[in-house]
Amino acid sequence: MSEFLSSATGVLLVATTTFSLIALYLLPGLLARCAFQPYRVWRGEQLGSLALADFVHANLLHLAVNMWCLWVFGPPLERRMGTPAFALLYGLALVGSHLPTLLKERQNPQYASVGASGAISAVVFAFIVYYPQAELFLLFLPIPIQAWLFGLLYLAYSYYAGRDRTRRINHDAHFWGALVGLVFVAVVDPGAWKRLQF
Repeated sequence: MSEFLSSATGVLLVATTTFSLIALYLLPGLLARCAFQPYRVWRGEQLGSLALADFVHANLLHLAVNMWCLWVFGPPLERRMGTPAFALLYGLALVGSHLPTLLKERQNPQYASVGASGAISAVVFAFIVYYPQAELFLLFLPIPIQAWLFGLLYLAYSYYAGRDRTRRINHDAHFWGALVGLVFVAVVDPGAWKRLQF
């Protein structure tokens, strides 16, 4: 356990969970202050929300799903890539997955989103490149599902859920985070793509 808590995955999981719970139950105003608001960021305000929004979540289920994915996919990916590369991937996805939304919603003062979904998506899809046939047991499915199929279902859900613009979850970031994860592996370890087998 101490080894996990000292890993980048462990630090991210504990920090995100703690910060999110504080924002949800102790300091509700913190959620609004950290939310990613493209309209304001585009105008040079709340630039820090590009990263801070990833450490707060819309509700407990949103937090639990993201942290479950980080707990499942993070440790084996961090061991495979090494901690520096894993941390760099997470950091790039943290910000990079928001940039398309920044352009898309820059004229919409009502839009705001929170959650680590973009960075988590990058972790999931980088994992899939290395372990496409890994079998996963999901909370809502009684049978194992291979990682590559989970990835496809995840993107399909994100596309469907992304059509609802009233929620504070940026489902578009799932797609762009996935792209960051796939491209990152292609750049830092192109051989992983050559070894990819479904």
